[in-house]
Amino acid sequence: MSHPSSEFVDLLILGAGWTSTFLIPLLTSSNPSFAFAATTTSGRTLPSGHPSIAFNFLSGSSDLAPYAPLPAAKTVLITFPLTGTTQSRTLVSNYLAAKPEAAQKGVHWIQLGSTGTWPSSEEGWVDENTPFDKTNERAVAEQELLNLCHDYSTSTKEEAGEACILNLAGLWGGARDPRNWVVRVAKTKEDVKGKKIVHLVHGSNVARAIAACLEREKWEKLKGKRWIVMDLRVNDWWNLIMAWGGGGEEGEGQYRQWVRESMVEEGVRGLPREVGSLGRRLDGRGFWAAVEMEPRRCVLIEGKGKV
Repeated sequence: MSHPSSEFVDLLILGAGWTSTFLIPLLTSSNPSFAFAATTTSGRTLPSGHPSIAFNFLSGSSDLAPYAPLPAAKTVLITFPLTGTTQSRTLVSNYLAAKPEAAQKGVHWIQLGSTGTWPSSEEGWVDENTPFDKTNERAVAEQELLNLCHDYSTSTKEEAGEACILNLAGLWGGARDPRNWVVRVAKTKEDVKGKKIVHLVHGSNVARAIAACLEREKWEKLKGKRWIVMDLRVNDWWNLIMAWGGGGEEGEGQYRQWVRESMVEEGVRGLPREVGSLGRRLDGRGFWAAVEMEPRRCVLIEGKGKV
C-alpha cells in the first residue's frame, strides 16, 4: 500500500510512469501490505488507484523543499534519465540531506537506464562487462551514481548507500505494441533494407527485475554494477516485418514486399538472418543468471492477436 511521507517505506518510486503500471501490481499482489510511495510531476492518482506525491527534480539545485514531502525509503527507484556529471550527486545528496533517517539505515538506489549505453556502432556481442560509451550523457550520470555509492576509499559510500543500474532494452507491453513501431522506424524500402536487430524487454520482466533488486541475497549480487535487462532474444527486424507487415492493414503488403526484394538483393535465403552479420548483439544472460530467474514473456512473432 502507498504510504504518506511521514512513514518509512520499502520502496520510493521517483517517476511513476509506464514501468509502475507493471511494478505496483506485481508488488502489491504478492504482498498487499508492501509499503511504497511514488511520485509524479503533478501528484496525480496512479492507474492502480494509489495516490502519488508531486515531485520535480531540479538539476543543480540544492533546495531541499521539493524533497520534504518524500518519505524515507529503504530503496529508491529512479525511473527518469539523469544526465551529465552532477545530476546523480544532486539527487542523492539532496534526498539524504532531507531524509537523514534514510541515510542512517543506508539507501539502495536503482537507476533505470538504456542499452544505448553501449553504442550501436559496436560490433559483435555486448554484455554488462563490455566498456560503455563514456561520451553518453546518461552513462556518465549512471557511473557517477555507482561511484558515489561504491567508492570505498572515501566516506561517501557510507553516506550514499548502494546502487545498481538496470539498462533496459526496447520496452514493450501494455500501450507499447512493437508492431506499431515498424512504420515509425522505416518509411521506405531503403529504410527497411538497413534495419538489422532490435532487442526488447516486456514491462512485466522489467517489474520482475526491479522486484529482484528488493531481495537481500539478490541485491548482494547486483549492487555496484550496471546490468543489461532484456528478454534474451536477438530479433531480426526483417523477420518481424515479414510477420507483422506495417503493423496494420494499410501498407502491410508493401513492407513484406520490401523485405522479400531485399532478401533477393542481399542473397538472404531465409529468415531470420544469421545474427553474426547484423552488428551489435546484446547478451543479457548475466542479469538473469545473477538473480536465478528467466524472463517470462518474449515478443511473439505473429501478425495478429495478442502481443
